[in-house]
Amino acid sequence: MTIETPTIIAVVGPTASGKSALAVALAKRLSGEIVSCDSMQIYRGMDIGTAKPTKEDMGGIPHHLLDVADAEQSFSCAEYVSLASSCIQDVLSRGRLPILCGGTGLYLDALLRGGFSEENACVPKLRQELLQYAKEHGNHALHERLRAVDAESADAIHENNVRRVVRALEIFESTGIPKSEWDRRSKEAPSPYHAIVIGLSYGDRSILYDRIDQRVDEMIRMGLVEEARTLLARGVFNTNSTAAAAIGYKELFPHLRGEEPLEASIERLKVATRHYAKRQLTWFSAKGYVHWLEMAPDGAVIPMEQALDEAERIIRSH
Repeated sequence: MTIETPTIIAVVGPTASGKSALAVALAKRLSGEIVSCDSMQIYRGMDIGTAKPTKEDMGGIPHHLLDVADAEQSFSCAEYVSLASSCIQDVLSRGRLPILCGGTGLYLDALLRGGFSEENACVPKLRQELLQYAKEHGNHALHERLRAVDAESADAIHENNVRRVVRALEIFESTGIPKSEWDRRSKEAPSPYHAIVIGLSYGDRSILYDRIDQRVDEMIRMGLVEEARTLLARGVFNTNSTAAAAIGYKELFPHLRGEEPLEASIERLKVATRHYAKRQLTWFSAKGYVHWLEMAPDGAVIPMEQALDEAERIIRSH
């Protein structure tokens, strides 16, 4: 007797593209629950700047993997895969459809690949030792350590991306196998899911950028400056946690330090968010498993009901 591969849905795409609203609408229509696939919405206290859905946004649909870690805490892709896998099984066990929603392509890719689970290579003490080595000897010296054992990963990771260099070294030193080899094995392994991935696109990029600008303005009205001030005072951005890399906070620091007017910091945030959206589109465009849904085919964003019908058509056809 063969065990059927479970089906899951994922709604992905750039920031401010309408992922959350579509995912909730799909969940209502298809008896689903939302599993977050956002590397920053996992953090408690980072609500406005990460566009974390409010209770109203959730529309009565259960949302999972929000607020599962403190912002000072480092949180790896492997930890996400472990939590998300358990969460998906729980949703499936109750006869509901798991609907992943978010723009963190690395998390989704790792979840869908199956194969090697990097959680077995999580060694916090070793990680801290490697971070300390980088502080004492510099990023280049740490990068050379990686090159000596895994030249392929060293070529793919910039030496200033200390977190990823440390992760690659942590994997090698705890397993004896280079990260690049683990990546190859993972790609060859069958996916544990039949995943139907819907990507939201905007052929006219200016429409997406306008949505980003409007979202940033709304975040400011909701209290983003105060949220950033609180996180800065807590020292979150002086740590090596993944939260320190979040877009939406550090762009406001010059204003919080009294170095420039708020308007200048807001404009910097808008530019940084547009650049991030471009990187997200580049990532997902390279993934053959994404089925694209054009959100503004005629120069204007389509109504949600139309987007919902088109998304369901994609799901039914696959």
